[in-house]
Amino acid sequence: MEPATSLVTACCALALLTFLVGVRMLYVRIGEMRRRGIGPQDVALSGQRAERLEDTRASDNYNHLFELPVLFYALAALAVATGHVPGWLAWAAWVFVALRVVHSLIQCTYNRVMHRFAVFLAGYGLLLVMWLGFGGSYLVG
Repeated sequence: MEPATSLVTACCALALLTFLVGVRMLYVRIGEMRRRGIGPQDVALSGQRAERLEDTRASDNYNHLFELPVLFYALAALAVATGHVPGWLAWAAWVFVALRVVHSLIQCTYNRVMHRFAVFLAGYGLLLVMWLGFGGSYLVG
């Protein structure tokens, strides 16, 4: 598979993860609201949700998928738009996606903070290296 195609496919995989976590979030939230008799208006604001809902793991993870990954999507879009997609970037993109999957699995299940934090740091460091490597290779090449 050519690097640009692989990079776009990695973006699609990360987007799919986001949709799956979103479905999980809705399932957990609606189930808890029904079980505990919480009306939709009772959790209309984020502060109300924090006070009323007990299980926010999927919701928190869903929000996290719109934080660091935004820089991943921006890098992928920039690489494809400039036509500069080194093979290593596509490979690193899949490693980043795998780290986000592991992060989501941890947060949506047993949620051990230090495990999740280690995976976050690995993804953060990888993405930083991806940006630096892309910028350097673009300027040189």
